[in-house]
Amino acid sequence: MSEQVSFGYEDVAPDEKTRRVGAVFSNVAAKYDIMNDAMSGGMHRLWKDRFVRRVKPQPGEQILDMAGGTGDIAFRMEACGANVTVSDINQEMLDVGIERAMERGLDSLVWSRQNAEELTFSSRIFDAYTIAFGIRNVTHIDKALREAHRVLKFGGRFFCLEFSTMEWPGMKDVYDLYSHRLVPQIGKLVAGDEDSYRYLIESIRRFPPMPEFENMIRDAGFVRTRVEPIMGGLVAIHSGWKI
Repeated sequence: MSEQVSFGYEDVAPDEKTRRVGAVFSNVAAKYDIMNDAMSGGMHRLWKDRFVRRVKPQPGEQILDMAGGTGDIAFRMEACGANVTVSDINQEMLDVGIERAMERGLDSLVWSRQNAEELTFSSRIFDAYTIAFGIRNVTHIDKALREAHRVLKFGGRFFCLEFSTMEWPGMKDVYDLYSHRLVPQIGKLVAGDEDSYRYLIESIRRFPPMPEFENMIRDAGFVRTRVEPIMGGLVAIHSGWKI
């Protein structure tokens, strides 16, 4: 039987997932940040601030921000003096980020279209690798993690911000009801795209629980791994080091 991977609640061929995910983000690129505000009540901004504080970008460091098309994480790290390369598999997402950078008068960021599973960068050139709300959309997460490990210098650090599994008693059912029933309708109202946001919610449900994903990070070669749940596991910051 040929390999199958998850696309939301469907199991599809890997190439089919890559194609469909590309279409989703092409569809939502223009309204991506507006929808993030609508879906999270603006909380995603606080999560990203916390994430960057954990990364602790330093002046002159070389940092790869993967799946960072719209620039949200990169802008925060650039403000700390880091040299940031923003990569995304989707050109429409990168175009949004480039336009936002121009509006801010930022010309120090490097923009590079990349597949997280097959980076074209040389080995051991980055001090840190970040990915926020993007790893669950990768077709082969294990390959992306190995590539993250490859491009990091020895002593480099990996940080991932991703939706996870709500563990607060009583809140899981409330969140499931909100995400499955209301988020697609918000997507339809704000972005004119119900199906893409239904996929994004389903992809959260299919993403590995925190302990399982931490094991995947270890399997990729990282050590001193750590998981920091936020809001009872609604989102989590995963980290590890290349030694």
